[in-house]
Amino acid sequence: DRAGAAGQQRLRVRHMSGQDHIAAGIGWREHQGDGPVLVALHGIGSEARAFDPLAALLPGWRVLAWEAPGYGPSEPLATDWPRAADYAEALARFLDARGLNRVHLLGHSLGTLIGAAFARSCPERVLTLTLASCAQGGGAAAGALPPAQQARLDDLARLGGAEFARTRAPRLVFQPEKSRALVARVAEGMAKVKLPGYAQAVRMLATGDLAADCAVLSVPTAVIVGAEDIVTPPAQSERVHAALPAAAKGFFTLIPGTGHALHQQAPEALAQALEAHVQQGVTP
Repeated sequence: DRAGAAGQQRLRVRHMSGQDHIAAGIGWREHQGDGPVLVALHGIGSEARAFDPLAALLPGWRVLAWEAPGYGPSEPLATDWPRAADYAEALARFLDARGLNRVHLLGHSLGTLIGAAFARSCPERVLTLTLASCAQGGGAAAGALPPAQQARLDDLARLGGAEFARTRAPRLVFQPEKSRALVARVAEGMAKVKLPGYAQAVRMLATGDLAADCAVLSVPTAVIVGAEDIVTPPAQSERVHAALPAAAKGFFTLIPGTGHALHQQAPEALAQALEAHVQQGVTP
């Protein structure tokens, strides 16, 4: 129909408008717009392009999806075992370089740890925070990695990027056998992970504590998760939402029929939730 055709045209135009950039040691992908400014932080096995489907559904928004330190063209962090706060400092430098003072912030998976750490240290720079598919973090002390996290690095070294991604990507998608094209896109992004960036991210994940950071937040914070997420199950995101102070507690959204990569499997639902959160979360 005519409306559907217009929607498809909008999708094509927005996808084409995404441009890759690098400055001050950080790469990012930008979709231009004159409306709300959204900065998107990808997960541990992902990349900036994973947010293209979401940006296509936010016409008028300016969407900047960064490549985390050590991913894509971005320089790795200086410390071998970084904390979420180290990534938050890198994010502050990135925003400074772009001349962005206050933004809406979206973190997915590992990006939730970075987003919450930034909102904790720089609340005056965050209009709203959205945490999608919360990676709660292991809360471990720096040192030897827990077995599950060490296995990530061992698998990458043993299999190589492409095979590593091929074996892991289906877990991020609900009913992967019915969404082979989506699984392929997830795997394509995951295959690009490299050392030392991935190892730094794994160590940060092992020591991070998302609930602890969220417990002291003062910015409007929404939590969103796929109902079929087996990587960061809904109960995990529910605990994070419960940790938020009343003054910061936004809505909790459970997206049915969706796995961990909700920004790729259900971008429409995420876009609607973001628009609602931005409307509710920003006061005059």
